[in-house]
Amino acid sequence: MSITRRSLLLSLPALALARPGFAQEPLSLSEISRYLNSFSTAQGDFTQINPDDTISTGRIYIRRPGRVRFEYDPPEDSLVMASGGQVAIFDGRSNQPPNQYPLRRTPLNLILAPNVDLTRDRMVVDHFADESTTSVVAQDPEYPEYGNIRLVFSANPTELRQWVITDDTRAQTTVVLGDLRFGTDLSARLFNISAEADARRR
Repeated sequence: MSITRRSLLLSLPALALARPGFAQEPLSLSEISRYLNSFSTAQGDFTQINPDDTISTGRIYIRRPGRVRFEYDPPEDSLVMASGGQVAIFDGRSNQPPNQYPLRRTPLNLILAPNVDLTRDRMVVDHFADESTTSVVAQDPEYPEYGNIRLVFSANPTELRQWVITDDTRAQTTVVLGDLRFGTDLSARLFNISAEADARRR
């Protein structure tokens, strides 16, 4: 039986996506901004719940500002990379050039910015907490039509645990993070779209 979004969320009660009935004081926007600006590199495992309820797993590599790499496990074996202001999507079953589009047109651009400031006017459209997490819903105030990102944090210490991206078609993709390792030495090659495309053509 296939894993559905509902069954996965029921297995992660501490990260429930529904707004809770009982709330604690949320982490401040300045504290969340401080956390996102506190590291330049990070890596770890992730589980992704896709808009069609299928489940993907893989590894994420972040090199701020502006760079991220999602490596998906087989049988999907795909790759999503952001670098140089572009997002590239590589199909693991093809050696064709990747589909590309501007990073600024994705909500993920907000947390990859050189200086994250969630207190910026009109950026945060919702901010609330439950018993164990704080959620922040943010969008680019200049391009709200590009969608939004919901960031979910645990406290003591502040940690990013998951995000939910709602794109310009209103489709939602959830990424649940494992424990991130910070300050690791990540090669620039991991985020080189041209080099990746060349290697796949060989």
